[in-house]
Amino acid sequence: MPNAVDANINQHNAGWSFENISEDFDSHIRKSIPLYDSGHTVVCHYSDFFLKPDSLVYDIGCSTGSMLTKLAARHPHNCDLRLVGVDTVADMVGKARQLAAKDQRLSFIHANALDLEFEPADMIIANYTIQFLPPRVRQTMIDRIYQALNWGGAFFMFEKVRAPDGRFQDYANQVYVEFKLENGFSEAEIINKSRSIKGVMEPFSTQGNIDLLKRAGFVDIMTVQKYVCFEGFLAIK
Repeated sequence: MPNAVDANINQHNAGWSFENISEDFDSHIRKSIPLYDSGHTVVCHYSDFFLKPDSLVYDIGCSTGSMLTKLAARHPHNCDLRLVGVDTVADMVGKARQLAAKDQRLSFIHANALDLEFEPADMIIANYTIQFLPPRVRQTMIDRIYQALNWGGAFFMFEKVRAPDGRFQDYANQVYVEFKLENGFSEAEIINKSRSIKGVMEPFSTQGNIDLLKRAGFVDIMTVQKYVCFEGFLAIK
């Protein structure tokens, strides 16, 4: 039987799904991920260095499209800018299309990014997306992102990360539980969420993510945001 992980969101043990939660997704994710909106702001500010009037941007795992709508607002005068969101969940793509209906620079594709034929892009974003890919295909995905970027293009990757050893992981887990309690989750909801993402979300460590990026060909990599077990990376081709 499904169990509540938040108001209006119920999930099965080891069976987390993004299907049919688009109406409540944004409020849930803001309560769940520290500095979620700040991460969007960081990407928007950095985008000034990478976006040209005719640039193409991809957001892989775009969910409801909030990241791209913020980027569009940041660059209102770039008339030929193309902002393309990709998501495997039809419900999310439908929601994104509703929110972005007034800006023709935005488009959203219902597809698996692993199957997508990327056009050359100046910026690619993956906000808490790679962690949900099976580890066996992550390197393939990062390789394809690297290949799709123009020289000097930017890849922003935000992920939940594992700590470097057991003691720090234990600390991080407990601090994260306190964060969720302070954001209004009940103890039962926190436990149910942890049970639901078993085998579905598999975070790597900071070093593990950096190794993925380096194997793809990225050399210039830095952390642009960090809060306990959540980290945002910028990698430049």
